[in-house]
Amino acid sequence: MRPYEVMIIFDADLEEETIRAAVDRFLQLVQSKGAEPGHVDYWGKRRFAYEINHRTEGYYVVLQAKADPPAMQELHRVLSLADEVVRHKVLQIPERVYGPPKTASAGATDA
Repeated sequence: MRPYEVMIIFDADLEEETIRAAVDRFLQLVQSKGAEPGHVDYWGKRRFAYEINHRTEGYYVVLQAKADPPAMQELHRVLSLADEVVRHKVLQIPERVYGPPKTASAGATDA
């Protein structure tokens, strides 16, 4: 299994409960395909650098999972079809950066 990171930008007009339910649904999908869900980070509403689909802001969520490529391909397909998703990106990441973000003080001791 390979580590992946998925950034999802939801419509900012949605309620946070709806967004959390959608994220849970996406995590259940990858779990049903044999993946291991990892850290989920809710960034909240952010302003876009440029207008996307006549919108100026979106709700950002970053999630991680260890999965085989077919599971992430299925997630990509589902995210492409989801009406509540403005944009998404699925990236394969190095094993050493997988997991919750490290704090600045912990990163300084690793050097």
